[in-house]
Amino acid sequence: MATVDCRGMSCPQPVLETKKALEKSGPKGVLVLVDNPGSRENVRRFGESQGYQVDITEEEGAFHLRLKKGGAVKQEPMPEEKKGTGATEFVVFIESDSLGRGSEELGRILMRSFLHTLGEAELKPARIIMINSGVKLACEGSDVLEDLHQLFRQGVEILSCGTCLDYFGLKPKLQVGRMSNMYEILSSLAHAGKVLKM
Repeated sequence: MATVDCRGMSCPQPVLETKKALEKSGPKGVLVLVDNPGSRENVRRFGESQGYQVDITEEEGAFHLRLKKGGAVKQEPMPEEKKGTGATEFVVFIESDSLGRGSEELGRILMRSFLHTLGEAELKPARIIMINSGVKLACEGSDVLEDLHQLFRQGVEILSCGTCLDYFGLKPKLQVGRMSNMYEILSSLAHAGKVLKM
């Protein structure tokens, strides 16, 4: 089993290195070494989505992920028409904690209004992806947490960029949804029928 040492690498490099190694090794699988919980979860989710069984141990301050062929494939479904609506799956892409340019105070009011209205709308996005200061919306102290929780309860997946959470020191303060990585974000955007950028 080949070993891929991804310690010290930031998102999305551990996933990309794992992907390359799996393409070379095939069913033999690989051993991936990472040194933080975010990379551990990103590599685990990627491996499972490709049909690999992922066993994780922690040794000498590093996470050892053994990816072996044989797990059930957990790939995201491709966008398709929602029954009876004629509409394709869409994704909301939020890159700031306020909406529009100009007054930041007004921008925060507009973002609250947008997310509240989204929760009341009939057609829901498949997921909301947050990057840069947009990740602050899903963290402790945010004015829109209740609206995001409502969307989450309605089946909307909420993804926050792990690198962005780390940059702002917010990983432990994430309150709704889950941490994601650039590989998963790119894949979600590429497969969406429509992307609303906020």
